[in-house]
Amino acid sequence: MGRAGTGSRGAAGAAQAGPLLLLLMLARPPPAAGDNGDRDVRLVSEQYSQTPQKLSFYSWYGSVRLFRFQVPPDTVLLRWLLRVDAGRGSPCAHLETTVYFRYGAPPVINPLDTSFAPNTSVHPPFLLKMLQANSSIHIHHPAPGDWFLAAHLPPSSQKIEVQGFTSTCVYVFQPDMLVTRLVEVSVLEPDVPLQQTIFTSPSYLKVFVPKYTRELHLELQGCVSNSSQDCPVRLLVGFTSLPRNLQKMLTCADVVGACHLRLPSPPWNQWLQVTAQNMAEARLQVVFSVVVTFSSACRPWMLNTTPAPWNCLNHSCPHPAAILSSLASHALDRSSAPPRSPFCFVSLPVIREDMDVLSVRFRLVDRAWVPIWADLPSVLRLHLNTGMDSGGSLTITLQANQSVIPNNTSVLGCLNAAAPFLSFNTSFTCTTAFFQGYPLSLSASSRKADLVIPFPETDSWYLSLQLVCPQSPGECEQALVPVETTLSVVPCLNDCRPYGQCLLLRRHGYLYAGCSCKAGWRGWSCTDNSTAQTAAQQRVATLLLTLSNLVFLVPIAVSLRRAFLVEASAYAYTMFFSTFYHACDQPGEAVLCILSYDTLQYCDFLSSGVSIWVTILCMARLKPALKYGLAVQTGGRGYDYVLCVQVYRCGRRRHCYPPSWQRWVFYLLPGISLATVGLSIYTFLMTDDNYYYTHSIWHILLAGSVVFLLPPREQHTEPWACWQRLPCHYQICQNRREELYTVT
Repeated sequence: MGRAGTGSRGAAGAAQAGPLLLLLMLARPPPAAGDNGDRDVRLVSEQYSQTPQKLSFYSWYGSVRLFRFQVPPDTVLLRWLLRVDAGRGSPCAHLETTVYFRYGAPPVINPLDTSFAPNTSVHPPFLLKMLQANSSIHIHHPAPGDWFLAAHLPPSSQKIEVQGFTSTCVYVFQPDMLVTRLVEVSVLEPDVPLQQTIFTSPSYLKVFVPKYTRELHLELQGCVSNSSQDCPVRLLVGFTSLPRNLQKMLTCADVVGACHLRLPSPPWNQWLQVTAQNMAEARLQVVFSVVVTFSSACRPWMLNTTPAPWNCLNHSCPHPAAILSSLASHALDRSSAPPRSPFCFVSLPVIREDMDVLSVRFRLVDRAWVPIWADLPSVLRLHLNTGMDSGGSLTITLQANQSVIPNNTSVLGCLNAAAPFLSFNTSFTCTTAFFQGYPLSLSASSRKADLVIPFPETDSWYLSLQLVCPQSPGECEQALVPVETTLSVVPCLNDCRPYGQCLLLRRHGYLYAGCSCKAGWRGWSCTDNSTAQTAAQQRVATLLLTLSNLVFLVPIAVSLRRAFLVEASAYAYTMFFSTFYHACDQPGEAVLCILSYDTLQYCDFLSSGVSIWVTILCMARLKPALKYGLAVQTGGRGYDYVLCVQVYRCGRRRHCYPPSWQRWVFYLLPGISLATVGLSIYTFLMTDDNYYYTHSIWHILLAGSVVFLLPPREQHTEPWACWQRLPCHYQICQNRREELYTVT
């Protein structure tokens, strides 16, 4: 732990999403009163809260405190109330608290400004920086479903602090969600005009978008108003979702002719919210009709045939003409295919296979590759709407053999949520009605494409692929390209290896994963080597931390010479487990673990405390039975008893131990000085960067202080007395053994 703090800068703190804030605040909030001054009976308010969590300084995603809320349908206003409670007193400074917001999945953040793995697509997060204890934010027309909040304190100072030696402040974060939702909403039926009359209160409508809808057309007709403007009405279509907001806005005040809005590829099987607002300055009545129409149903061409025994990645894929000829035998050639006009894409069935926690694999039902044509896009649907897949990473890999991709042709792909992108022939923006997709491409010079999306949104995702020939479209007429796909959800990319560990994190019943990096590596997947240690640095660090424990051979030898056998055993125990704990604790390549990490860590911490305690007991010169009894008790009672014994001895002898000034000058004061310096370094100067050096110095100073603090041997005790007793016992047994024989 380190310093802590809190505060609020308000909405201005979201500097990375400034234009988005303008869109959030642009819509008028729903009034609490109706046109006649009465309360709007269509709206109800609800409040949701969760258990507060203790904030931490940011070092990796595990130090983030995550909250998950469920926004109900037909919500028109979402208000977050944010509160940070800090400990009272002077040590508790006011530090900045950063709060992130995201719809559909946990926020992908990068406070340390590290680099992501190649081919990883990340959008800047929407954030709010707090400098005060309380803050709030309003979101109009939020998307229904899961909303996530993530909060943390500033990045940690990398200082290693010892618990109990420094004062710490506790900062607790508490978010509350207040929603205003509709209990009565008018439903727009396709091709049926719905008349509306508005004064100051907006009109709330919704329309259901069926599956396979290619385009939605929304038109405002018969607008009548007493205003100087022709039609002072503004339509807001869709929902607000963070960090990206593609909510559509249609203002009819200055439109000449029909006021309409076209939405290509609207979200399938979902309700779409439409809000009509009166833009007139005075309280003027506006009457109009809203008509929604859908384009002709986009019929899919279902591809479910027997697979061909080809693997185009091992250079055994035949010529495209041979593939097309074989497909013709399965009724997929162009002569037997349905006419192109009723169909707008080729649908390939995909099986979702759950492997483990946050581990999902998608595979085609009857083949290992996807046929790509130029006439129609091929579409694969990925079911990521379980609510438990958003805590991992979605990985997409496309690969084709070079021989099957004609020159001057490309395979273009788009990955979108809610609805597929189908307009490859007109543009390659990968943009649907309310989603900006992720592009991919293959060509003769680039036969492989990868895409990684950390924390994908909870929804149905669609991968669209189509063959295009921008220079000579005629070359694509008879071309077919088989593309092998690898589609999966993994907890962490490559398990964060080799310089990290993938850890599962939990917030109530929700699981998500994060990478804990080591050896100076950083980043979302531990791929940023800007501060990484080299292999030589790792070996030097391991040698410093392990070989520095050999200094304990000196206090072991001194203890044996003075007949302190228990103390020597404790120092040997400390040297052994400290050596192998640090050999196991090292990141990167130089690692050696003879036991489990937790066992070695516990033994190392225990041995350090025991060594200090037995040294204090040895200095107290207690009776052996009492000393060995207190050796197993390191609590406050043991220290109190030793202190009482020393006070009693000082009073009875009229002087304190030891009486000679030589003992104080040449032994006790140097030992106390070494221990004080070592404890100061261990407590105040140790950081993650200098840990290898400062902790090695701590080993040396601790062992050196023990050598000076150990008292001299007892009177009438010979040097190395414990060694001299061993042969004696053996000789006695040998003599007794010889007396059993009788010579006759």
